[in-house]
Amino acid sequence: MAGLSLQLVVGLGNPGVEHEDTRHNAGFWFVDELASRHDGRLKPERRYNADVGKATIAGVPLWLMKPMGYMNRSGQSVRAFCEYLHVPSDRVLVVHDELDLPVGTARLKKGGGAGGHNGLKDVIAHLGEDFWRIRIGIGHPGNRDQVIDYVLERASAVDERLMREAIELAVAEFPRLLTEGASMMMNRLHTSPPAATQ
Repeated sequence: MAGLSLQLVVGLGNPGVEHEDTRHNAGFWFVDELASRHDGRLKPERRYNADVGKATIAGVPLWLMKPMGYMNRSGQSVRAFCEYLHVPSDRVLVVHDELDLPVGTARLKKGGGAGGHNGLKDVIAHLGEDFWRIRIGIGHPGNRDQVIDYVLERASAVDERLMREAIELAVAEFPRLLTEGASMMMNRLHTSPPAATQ
């Protein structure tokens, strides 16, 4: 079974120590974990206003990126990179926090809208919708007026543990995406109960 041909994995988040542990930085957490497990090292690249590195996963060389221009300018970094290295949008995977998924879940999908996520909105504006996503569930505060504060806050200790467990599962299954394809990774992620119930 053919694996998914990816060239670039982008984690969305906000730079700065004040944002490191907030819910909105789940995409950064994923890329950091992926790099850690596969000997990848990211370093600042002024050309793209991003931290960029390489890792070889399941024999596949991949670029890893964390845009450093704040969430609502993430797409500028992704587009600059893709244009310079001729990476088509369908070979890009973006990892981000997801309000509409329960805490402790991770889901893979291709395409779709931004769902109110400012980072996704900017990536779509610069790249179109034809890229892959891994969505890390952070839950919803229950009130739309509380969303901005909610995503920019640190989760409770329990919720943070569940988010990180979901990320660890997605990172562990990531080589399957490259070797066996999207459906195999989807089967594993989408049939796995939220970490809270495991």
